[in-house]
Amino acid sequence: MAATNEKTRFTPVGSSFDLPELEHGVLELWESERTFDALKKKNAGGPRFSFIDGPITANVEAMGVHHAWGRTYKDLYQRYKAMQGHELRWQSGFDCQGLWVEVQVERELSLNSKRDIESYGIDRFSRACRARVDRSAAVITKHDIRLGRWMNWDDSYYTYSDTNISHIWHVLKLCHEKSWLYKGHRAMPWCARCGTALSEHEMTGSYKEMTHTSLYVRFPLTGARPWPAAGDEAVSFLAWTTTPWTLPANVALAVHPDLDYARVRVRADAAAAPEVLILAAAVFHQTKWHDAELLGTFKGKTLLGLGYSGPFDDLPIGAQTKPGHRVIAWDEVGEAEGTGIVHIAPGCGAEDFALSKTEKLPVVVPIDENARFQAGFGWLEGKEARDVAHEIADDLRSRGRLFREMPYTHSYPVCWRCKEEIVFRVDDEWFISMDQIRPLLKEAASKVRWLPPFIGQRMQNWLDNMGDWNISRKRYWGLPLPFYTCANAHFFVVGSEEELRERAMRGLDKLEELHRPWIDQVVVACPECKAESTRVKEVGDCWLDAGIVPFSTLRWWDDRAYWEKWYPADFITENLEQVRLWYYSQLFFSVVLTGRAPYEVCLSNEYVYDENGEEFHKTGDNFIDFPQAAEQAGADVVRWYYSRHDVAEKVLFGYNVLTEVKRKLLVLWNTYSFFVTYANLDAFDPNEAQVPLRERPLIDRWLLSALERLVRDCRASLDQYDAQTAALRMESFWDDLSTWYVRRNRARFWKTESRRDSLAAYQTLYDALTTLARLFAPMMPFLSEALYQNLVRGSVRGAAASVHLTAYPEVRPERIDDDLERRMRAAMRVVSLGRTARSAAKTKVRTPLPKLIAVFDPNDRDRGALDGQIELAAIIRDELNVKDFEVRDDAKGLVRETVKPELKALGPKLGKDLPRVRQALAEGRFTTRDGNTVVEGFTLAPTEVLVSHEGTAGHAVGRDAGAIAALLTDTTPELEAEGLARELAHHVNTMRKEAGLDIADRVVLRYEGALGQTIERFNGFLQGEVLATSLAKGVTGRGHTWEGELNGVKGKLEIERS
Repeated sequence: MAATNEKTRFTPVGSSFDLPELEHGVLELWESERTFDALKKKNAGGPRFSFIDGPITANVEAMGVHHAWGRTYKDLYQRYKAMQGHELRWQSGFDCQGLWVEVQVERELSLNSKRDIESYGIDRFSRACRARVDRSAAVITKHDIRLGRWMNWDDSYYTYSDTNISHIWHVLKLCHEKSWLYKGHRAMPWCARCGTALSEHEMTGSYKEMTHTSLYVRFPLTGARPWPAAGDEAVSFLAWTTTPWTLPANVALAVHPDLDYARVRVRADAAAAPEVLILAAAVFHQTKWHDAELLGTFKGKTLLGLGYSGPFDDLPIGAQTKPGHRVIAWDEVGEAEGTGIVHIAPGCGAEDFALSKTEKLPVVVPIDENARFQAGFGWLEGKEARDVAHEIADDLRSRGRLFREMPYTHSYPVCWRCKEEIVFRVDDEWFISMDQIRPLLKEAASKVRWLPPFIGQRMQNWLDNMGDWNISRKRYWGLPLPFYTCANAHFFVVGSEEELRERAMRGLDKLEELHRPWIDQVVVACPECKAESTRVKEVGDCWLDAGIVPFSTLRWWDDRAYWEKWYPADFITENLEQVRLWYYSQLFFSVVLTGRAPYEVCLSNEYVYDENGEEFHKTGDNFIDFPQAAEQAGADVVRWYYSRHDVAEKVLFGYNVLTEVKRKLLVLWNTYSFFVTYANLDAFDPNEAQVPLRERPLIDRWLLSALERLVRDCRASLDQYDAQTAALRMESFWDDLSTWYVRRNRARFWKTESRRDSLAAYQTLYDALTTLARLFAPMMPFLSEALYQNLVRGSVRGAAASVHLTAYPEVRPERIDDDLERRMRAAMRVVSLGRTARSAAKTKVRTPLPKLIAVFDPNDRDRGALDGQIELAAIIRDELNVKDFEVRDDAKGLVRETVKPELKALGPKLGKDLPRVRQALAEGRFTTRDGNTVVEGFTLAPTEVLVSHEGTAGHAVGRDAGAIAALLTDTTPELEAEGLARELAHHVNTMRKEAGLDIADRVVLRYEGALGQTIERFNGFLQGEVLATSLAKGVTGRGHTWEGELNGVKGKLEIERS
């Protein structure tokens, strides 16, 4: 190509790339040039795109790879909208309060209980929690930057802020005014280690498989019996429990009124005396007994009201439990597990507690907040409830109350934070009633666009089934609930920090922040009687903290115009578990304050597992933190892996997977490297006038049409928050770019005699690469920047300083040629089938063959696509190295169809007729009808036969569902000689690489032996293919030599730089 006034040169690019090193270079570029600031300045005043960052828990030592999935989406869609000119807020968020922080700080400080915390000092503990949050937030910020996220890191929000707390207080006051707020006395899931109740949404999914001691216990019947007397024979109800610690608090037994029960005489074991038991009839019949005798059956309702002797009536607490000792009805009793009789302890379970209300049963709470037995429980007093199962079993056994003891493995709830098994305990907690707001929440949720759509139904199910919201925790580092009482029993809620200061009577001078213990020292005036009022000690559920952010972070109180500009969020995205957590809590606050949902579109992704499908555990060998993955594989490889994945499918993450993803990126990189290499050799100038589209070859026009279709599809997919479809379309395009366009056009880049044709090729490939860089910029911000800096910024006059300061590609519809793309797809399909045929024929592609014949089924989409297409026929001939190409209407004489029975399917179906059917199929005595095979009176479905196609004599075939490519395999001496010449060219080019020659180096080729005849016959072809300035007979030994045989022909070759 002719030199230009301003010679353009691209930085050389190797065939492999160190992505982590590239990424660090890009990070330095962004930092030094303040690229993000330039983007914000450029888009200021543009159409808004409101995104709210779900607050990540600031309680990690390093960001895990599982965090990177959702955070890739967050950055991806913000970058995409920014490239479309939208103004964004770019605010990140950190979740700062609650058990997840407290438990970790306790471990750091070697504190093991709430008593330890209070001895250490609540003020010191709160400061330690804040310090850990700040340290963790700094680490997460560093790792987010390494991921490539752009955010206003100096403007991040923290849920521990007084502003956040004050906004929540306001909503809690509204709930009180609406009579939704109440103090409830009920059985709650309770973590003894953390010393607090847990909420319903915290318990969902917090289960672990455990093995407990289960006991079958005798409850002797007392009083009258509803069947004919049989002397003084003792009768016992047999009940089963997996929580032996609850037995001392037993007050009743429950049966299903409509189930069948049995009175039976059995032995506990072979050595035991016979005894009479009552249990569900089905359980009796399904169990192996010793000397069992059925004495009678009756409905459960027959047992109602009967009395019994409890297993621990002799303890001091027995005075409280005995009055309730009777049999009650409960429709939830079943016979699938246990005995069909359930022991009821209202102080130890939510369902039992509910029964106590309807049945007017006494409620005995056996344990304190540390799960230790309280006074009144005799020898159990002070013992940990979860540790006494065997002691209780031994005690019952010694008194003749234990029938059987067995280990029982089941899924049991654990604390969502510390992972210890929970207990149930009756206590006073604060709740928000859901009954009135539930329909409003459901209506608001129904107007959100949930992605994937099933998430919307999951939200509706959650709203249908959730109970009242337990918002209180008996802890320290959290939202201080603004509930106050005075000595006159007046109760009120403080609705803001401003109101707190207005009502304060003393303690403001010690109020460092709105946290314990400082908030506890503020005494306020009762609004009714002006008496001194103090705050309750509880703090709030941490999901209150996160739920208020659509208001607290958008200046709802102090700048309503700003809030109205950015509310509601156009888009949020998190893991699907947030349905019951952040999505729900936001929805609640927003409906209370505005009556609508706080987000328009909500995208949820599945969970990340290791390559073997196992959960990642921070303390396990399989855990991978994100910085480690970024430095080993590259952040963009991680981002691309997540971008191309289905949000609704679990991710199996590991380095083997990342290696496969990197291989896909290498296809693109090698195309980029190819372009840079030859563009530098030819001094290609992207500023030169464009060759008009109409003057470019068909393959250029096809590529540019496919490129515009790609732009259209990517925009459509990303507009719908479908990164996977966009990413996979890009991969498909750059595969075609590499394996079809570049391979088909290599000669145009380095040995064409037409400068204009070469320029068209460079411009076409340059357009494809630079457009691709902008298309995947939101997904791979580092790689796209590297390509842009080299291909555009350093070469194109007036180019933007960064790819992220350019506009996302717009579709140029005038370039799209549907018909051309259809025909090229057909040609590519035929080539693929032709390669299959060559493989079947076991002939090398470098050996020319006489002819390829293509046949399309009558209804196939490509039928007629190649008719009269001279240029495409030439491409097919060249790709498959055949001398002729023809399209026919049928495959007569080309293909032989073989049908065999699928024995696993047809053996049972045909039985003795199978040999006859098999022979008929082998002899071709069958017909096809509607896709089925009709033979010997049987109609066989496609799944019942094995159909194969083979070429007739002299043909090899490749076939798919609607087309056949038949290759004529007969060769001639002339074709074999040409094949050897091609093999020679390939071999000499391999020698060039071995000799370390540059791609543009010219050589002298010397030869000896029988190969010389082929070299002399095809000298012009060989000189062009291997860049030889001359071909000479006789090897000198000065250059790089080879001796051996090719296609059975011996010779010796030598190349030397000319």
